[in-house]
Amino acid sequence: MAIRQPNELHPKVEVKDLDLYYGQHQALKKVSLTFYANQVTAIIGPSGCGKSTLLRCLNRMNDTIPGIRVEGRVALDGTDIYGRRQDLTRLRKSVGMVFQRPNVFPLSILDNVAYGPKVHGLKDRARLSEIVERSLAAVGLWGEVRERLNVSALELSLGNRQLLCLARLVAVEPEVILLDEPASALDPISTLRIEELMRELQKEYTIIIVTHNMQQAARASDRTAFMLSGELVEYGETRQIFTNPRDTRTERYVTGKL
Repeated sequence: MAIRQPNELHPKVEVKDLDLYYGQHQALKKVSLTFYANQVTAIIGPSGCGKSTLLRCLNRMNDTIPGIRVEGRVALDGTDIYGRRQDLTRLRKSVGMVFQRPNVFPLSILDNVAYGPKVHGLKDRARLSEIVERSLAAVGLWGEVRERLNVSALELSLGNRQLLCLARLVAVEPEVILLDEPASALDPISTLRIEELMRELQKEYTIIIVTHNMQQAARASDRTAFMLSGELVEYGETRQIFTNPRDTRTERYVTGKL
């Protein structure tokens, strides 16, 4: 087996000629791009451009919407996730998602984090305790909540609820983390905490974030994809996208003229 070099990019999720229709309306148009392992990729663009729709294609969350039709290919480590034999439970364990609003369960902090491993069949209490501690520590919450694990998650601040959602995701050991505007409802301090956390988590995971915040994309991502009207306009290293875009539409958007 070939040894991967430290700076070598490894394709993790590959999207090829992806079309998506809501009934007769085409929301994505021949989108093709590759998301690389252990990188943070930002998807940017105006409201309604298809960025969240694209994100939800990566773990088939759009399947729950009536009238959806998807054409093209999305591959995780080379395997087409839209193949007929795809196990959706396994897929969504491998490609997990955190949404715009923190959707904590009305359970204790401990039970929120342990929920996923329990659903996947883990019953050993000692192992569950280890996973809860590791997951909360991974998102920087363990020190704050270790003495009140049995407190309702609803008592946490909005920022800490979002961190708890990340901990709940980390607990099932995904390969890819999808973040749909995870900081849009948070204060600046919590937003910065989320951005710093992404940089830590990318050591273990591939992270793809949808954001309307240009500064956030510039600060926190390695690569950026700009979408407009369901099309991928430009994709490349974040520095290049923001300082030397190749498409005039990209330049107009990142400078606030579009």
